[in-house]
Amino acid sequence: MTLELSHFTAAVLFSVFASVVFGITQRNTAREQIRYGLYCFVLFVGGVFLAGWIMWLLRH
Repeated sequence: MTLELSHFTAAVLFSVFASVVFGITQRNTAREQIRYGLYCFVLFVGGVFLAGWIMWLLRH
């Protein structure tokens, strides 16, 4: 069985795992951990879109 991911799906999956780790290791209470994890996730995915647009602009 193989799992084939697109670049976007792989980036979002990385964002999920990295955000969970950042939330758990960087904040103390459960509420702060969730908020910080969501904040990191939004920044990661926003960075993916921004990088995609920049690469598209450089290509065209």
